Amino acid sequence: MTTAVAGARPAMFDTRSAGTEFTGVLRLLRLYLRRDRIVAPLWILLLSVPLGSVYVASIESVYPTAGDRASFAATILASPAQLAMYGPVYDTSIGAVGIWKAGMFHTLIAVATILTVIRHTRAEEESGRTEVLASTSVGRYASLTAALLLALGGALLAGLIGALSLTATGVPAAGSLAFGLALAGSGMVFAAVAAVTAQLCSGARLARGLAFATLAVTFTLRAVGDAQAGAGPVNPLTWMSPQGWSLQIRPYAGDRWWVLLLHLALLTVTIAVAFALLRRRDVGAGLLAERLGPAAAGPGLTGPFGLAVRLQRGTLLGWGIGVGLYGLVIGSVVNGIGDSFGSNETLRDLITRMGGTDSLEDSFVSYAFTMLGIAGAAYAVSAALRMFGEENGHHAESVLSGAVGRTRWVASHLVFALGGPVVIMLTAGLLGGLAYGIAAGDIGATLPGMLAAALVQLPAIWFFAAATVALFGLVPRWTPVAWGLLTAAIAVFLLGSISGAPQWLQNLEPFSHAPKVPGMAYNVAPTLLVTAVAAGLLAVGLVGMRSRDVR
Repeated sequence: MTTAVAGARPAMFDTRSAGTEFTGVLRLLRLYLRRDRIVAPLWILLLSVPLGSVYVASIESVYPTAGDRASFAATILASPAQLAMYGPVYDTSIGAVGIWKAGMFHTLIAVATILTVIRHTRAEEESGRTEVLASTSVGRYASLTAALLLALGGALLAGLIGALSLTATGVPAAGSLAFGLALAGSGMVFAAVAAVTAQLCSGARLARGLAFATLAVTFTLRAVGDAQAGAGPVNPLTWMSPQGWSLQIRPYAGDRWWVLLLHLALLTVTIAVAFALLRRRDVGAGLLAERLGPAAAGPGLTGPFGLAVRLQRGTLLGWGIGVGLYGLVIGSVVNGIGDSFGSNETLRDLITRMGGTDSLEDSFVSYAFTMLGIAGAAYAVSAALRMFGEENGHHAESVLSGAVGRTRWVASHLVFALGGPVVIMLTAGLLGGLAYGIAAGDIGATLPGMLAAALVQLPAIWFFAAATVALFGLVPRWTPVAWGLLTAAIAVFLLGSISGAPQWLQNLEPFSHAPKVPGMAYNVAPTLLVTAVAAGLLAVGLVGMRSRDVR
């Protein structure tokens, strides 16, 4: 007698052939391409086009001679913080030095492919749409196959466009192709990792978290390995990370094509595991059993704030660690920033203009913390958008049907959208100030300035959180447009400062009003102006939320 697993069809009665398991792949791929018609081209182009037009072109103009690039490479190899963040420089050619900072792209493309795969697999199952599709003539493997084709194809396209962008600058085509394939390899491997976590977990949030945890572990292995190795032999830890493999291909410094076989082998095995796991589970279920919660909620979950803490704490912790580490990197390189720029007066003038002071170190701190402020604004938008997600998922309706008012519910999430950036920026300022002080030998003199540079970004950060709340209260369907506002502000800040855009246009961007500290006297008027605008947007959003229906 044979026993069938609950929810599964006994093998002796399974009349579906291997071919029918993939029925509908092309139709689902067309659907996914339509749904990602904006997001997919955006991340593909952002991770490819700037490689030649920004990275290599800037290195060519800033470090035109081999001596300048050799000095720059020596500075990088002597800095464990920069080695950990971006990896080593393996040659002094324009191509090798130009793509050094693009080493971070191997992690960024992994983020994009993870989100793509989870969105079209586990998130669709969680919403119930996959079950509806499965009741039609769509095979069991069709959804996962289409999602992987989209993510793998996007990663490969980003790599090829990146190779063309690099080749257009005049660097060797072989090295350009090597970097493009290395970039694609990183994205493809983590798309497969996401495919596995989508089978293991029953919720999209947990699947994303497990995939990102894997990405964080591999990034840490690569970072520690490169920081310990310095200019010496490759550390074994680097070989334990797909991002490390991508760097070890060494474009423009030998083009070690054989390393791509590591990506291919891991990709093949991981995809095979994902399909094997898919075969063993039911639609909507995960292979990892969900932990049963207590029969009654603890004291921390008796109100909306406790629920907001449970929903937001992981995101705050992740952003705090990430931005804090960048603050640490900034602090570790400030003391030697003049040596990094060498004798290039153009770059020095650019940094002092964007930083707003004549002191190169102070200007660099001001500019760098403005970039960290932009990261803090991204967190603030993400935290405020949690309300949008709760309402879309029909969870807000359950909360608001009890003895919880709308203002109280919104306020519980605003604690994180407004207070979370304070924690993040303080962490970055503290770590940066300590690193700068240790390098300069005077923590007391450097720490206050770094903390000030971090905290003056808060009004601009709050502006974007408030704009998100205003959209949520007035036009909830268009709440994600807040990301577009932040993107536009970044474009104005970066391009406007460099190209000399009209001042009225630059004034529309909130970060341009942040006082240029350290190095200049603190002016409270711009801070109060941006804070007042943010407060007004918050008030508008709260009024709109109180007067509209829950969607």
